[in-house]
This record gives sequence, structure tokens and C-alpha cells, in this order.
Amino acid sequence: MTYCVALKLRDGLVLCSDSRTNAGVDHIASFRKLHAFEVPGERVIFLQSDGNLATTQSVINELQNSIKSDERHILMVSSMYEVAEMVGNLVRRIIKRDQGQNQGVDFGCNILLSGQVRGENPRLFHIYPQGNFIEAMEDTPYFQIGESKYGKPILDRVIRYDTPLNKALQCSLISMDSTLRSNLSVGLPLDTVVYCKDALCNPGLLRIDENHQDFINLRLAWAAGMNDLFNGLPQYF
Repeated sequence: MTYCVALKLRDGLVLCSDSRTNAGVDHIASFRKLHAFEVPGERVIFLQSDGNLATTQSVINELQNSIKSDERHILMVSSMYEVAEMVGNLVRRIIKRDQGQNQGVDFGCNILLSGQVRGENPRLFHIYPQGNFIEAMEDTPYFQIGESKYGKPILDRVIRYDTPLNKALQCSLISMDSTLRSNLSVGLPLDTVVYCKDALCNPGLLRIDENHQDFINLRLAWAAGMNDLFNGLPQYF
């Protein structure tokens, strides 16, 4: 299983993905689910994936191959909407191709596509296995894919469009911690990106493993704070 969350806020983007794949207790491995494409100073595009690993790897490989060729690709089009259209069409084509050979196998995947093209604000899309997509707006500033239910409550309570990026990163990591505690199919290491609006370059990926001291401290502080708050509640019942 997978858990990915992406937030589109006033000041930029915050992305967080786990790296565990699970095909049964004997087939657990780590694969990166957060990828970046860029033309520094002109655009940066991020892609997070959930679902069939063969499908998502095919999507990434075909995007990379198209960039190396002379054909129209995601680093050429004029808007993030057009990027979403291209990725959606690619997802639909790959799933249709592979399902035709293997009826009964689920080749579906969900993709969180985010980034910024010069002249636009940062944008965030959720692309479905059918190739269609929706866009995050101010009233709905985040999307989740994968094992989302455990990490959703903290996002709903805390995240607003004007939430500062550093607080949004903390919130997304607490959301991830809640999921890690409740579902063994989601696991470390985590990959995170904090992108500041109009930077138009990849800020670099931060990988968080079980030895990352800041993440350890955040988890301990959150658990202690929740216990203190609960124990301090008035006795209503």
C-alpha cells in the first residue's frame, strides 16, 4: 500500500510520500514514489504515485523517454493543465494496453501531479486511473492517495490555504505518522518536498528514515502533546 499527500497553499507546495510497496508479507520493498522534472527558471513538475507499481514505473519511464526525444512532452507545453492532460492520457493508454493482455489484474494507479509553469501560480491535480482529473482549489487545498483515512483528520483540522509552508510540512508529517502507526503497509523512508511559489526549480528531496532526529522529535512531541491534552480534558461524562 501507499500513502501520499500533496498540499497547494498560498506560498507554494508541500509534498510527502512513503516508499513501501506491499504484495504480501513476503514481498515488501521500498520504491520512490515522488519524482521531479524541471527546466530551471521556467518550470518544475512533481509526480506522486499510488497503485500498480508496473503501471506507475511505465508512466515515469515514458515521460522520461519522451523528454529525450523530439516529440511533444511535459516540459514543452504552456500550462500545468496541459501537463495533466498529457499524463492522464498516458495513464489511460498504459492501463488499456496492459489490461488487454491480463484480464482480471488491477493495473490502476492514481497520480498527484503538482508544480508551476512560469506565468502561472502553482497548481495541483489528482489524476485517476481513467485518465480524468480534478484540481485543488483554495477551499480544498490538499489531495491524498493511497491509505488516506488515518492521516486525514489532522489535515482537515489544521490545513488552510494560508497555512505557512513550515507548519504545513509538520502537519503532513504528523498525518504520515498517524498512518505509519495504524497501517503496516505504509512505511519509512518518507520523501518530502517543500516548494516555494515562483522558485521555478526543484528545491531537492528530503528523505526521512527511522534515524532522522527531527522526525523522531516531532513524533514524540505530538504523542506527548496529545496525551497531555486528553488527560487535561474536563470530565464531561
